[in-house]
Amino acid sequence: MDSCLHLDQDFHLSRCSCGGRPLFAQIEATGSGGAALVVTWFSVVFAFVVLQRLLELIIAKRNGKHLVALGGVEVGAEHYKYIVLLHVSFLLALFFEVFARNREMLPPYGTPFALFCLAQGLRVWVLLSLGKFWNTRIYVLPGSVPIARGPYRFLRHPNYVVVAIELFTLPLSFGAWSTALLFTALNAWVLSIRIRAEERALLEMTSYAEEMGRRERFLPTLKK
Repeated sequence: MDSCLHLDQDFHLSRCSCGGRPLFAQIEATGSGGAALVVTWFSVVFAFVVLQRLLELIIAKRNGKHLVALGGVEVGAEHYKYIVLLHVSFLLALFFEVFARNREMLPPYGTPFALFCLAQGLRVWVLLSLGKFWNTRIYVLPGSVPIARGPYRFLRHPNYVVVAIELFTLPLSFGAWSTALLFTALNAWVLSIRIRAEERALLEMTSYAEEMGRRERFLPTLKK
């Protein structure tokens, strides 16, 4: 008999039958009114990603105002709507595929989920390294020297590496193979457009070639 974990009214763990599926990630908390709140790995991770995206938009808006005040200019604005559409569609596709495959109650697969978690660490490293220069849009400060600290010591676009890892490993963590493959391909297409626009502007308006020219775009290098 499969089992899952339950919390009684005093929030004590207990086991119960789960209809033939091992709901190792399910926790049911029953309050005095008798209503049950079911919390699963997927619901927690999905909520985390949604909140993370919303927080990033807030940070990006604040940083954008800072950069414009310094004289920064936005480039590639015409394709930004496709990036937003990509990420919104990704979350919707992930949600529906996980439920369609009856994976919403199961714990994530270990290897892809571990890679997803590692990507979160790299994301924080990127944010801390760029500070107020981080953005979801492309802003270029004419005459500036590109930041070459943190992960930018080793590659040109660590932020895009994080996104690529997330779009592939998060769906795989919950068995959403179609979402992983489709949005990895779509992300590669969108990034090919975005990176061309970004690097062209950086080469024209900053010392990008001198600072970052010897680094690879996506694969780490120990060259200085």
